[in-house]
Amino acid sequence: MLKTMIRVALSQRLLVLVVAVVLLAFGARAALRLSVDAFPDVTNTQVQVATEVPGRSPEEVERFVTVPLEVAMTGLPGLTEMRAINRAGLSLITWSSPTRPTSTSPVNWSWSVCWKPHPKCPVA
Repeated sequence: MLKTMIRVALSQRLLVLVVAVVLLAFGARAALRLSVDAFPDVTNTQVQVATEVPGRSPEEVERFVTVPLEVAMTGLPGLTEMRAINRAGLSLITWSSPTRPTSTSPVNWSWSVCWKPHPKCPVA
């Protein structure tokens, strides 16, 4: 059966070419008419706050920077995950929210609160 199909395709080259062009045209038309919502964005919203505290050990960075920010974020609507990494002189906190940014989302909270210096943070 396969030999027969190959033999017919080789003997009817013009017909195979026409069928290929028609299929290509239908495929291009379908791709152009594809709606934008066909591939929804399923990623979550992430906020990363990187804080430099020069000359401090990871333990001091965690105590004076990371923990106060994590405590302030606890209970924020839409917050699903919080991760933190502390290095010498650096705190990196990542907050995740499954929803798009709103007025009470972690994105807006971080812009309004995180730019203010913490009163308990020691000056290096």
